[in-house]
Amino acid sequence: MKNNLKYKKIRQTPFREAVLAVFEKHTNAISLNQIELELQQFDRITLYRTLKTFIENGIIHEIIVPGEEKKMALCAKDCEHNGATHQHEHIHFHCKICEEIFCLETSKFPTIQVKNYQIDSLEIIAKGICSACKNKV
Repeated sequence: MKNNLKYKKIRQTPFREAVLAVFEKHTNAISLNQIELELQQFDRITLYRTLKTFIENGIIHEIIVPGEEKKMALCAKDCEHNGATHQHEHIHFHCKICEEIFCLETSKFPTIQVKNYQIDSLEIIAKGICSACKNKV
């Protein structure tokens, strides 16, 4: 946990470590509400600033699925970031049963070329049934 902040050259504070610990407990993306529920005591402004710092420095990334609540997940340690933009080469999987979102690595991330357009980033949201829900069915 501390190594991630140190690796990204972010000042370590007990609160930042607590927020990072919340993300590290989950294998799926989590909402702001989930983060707030898991923190013992917090100042909302400090939380928002911490999340913004984490996003800007490639520690977490936001996942926006149309019609769903925005969620966030840990980035890989080697996440490329430039300010608030991240370059992720993974798929976001949205389970239609439990409605959780997972970041899935793939051996080959697709590239798309469209005539007369420059594509700088690509986000893929796959929908289906996650392994946990599939085992319950």
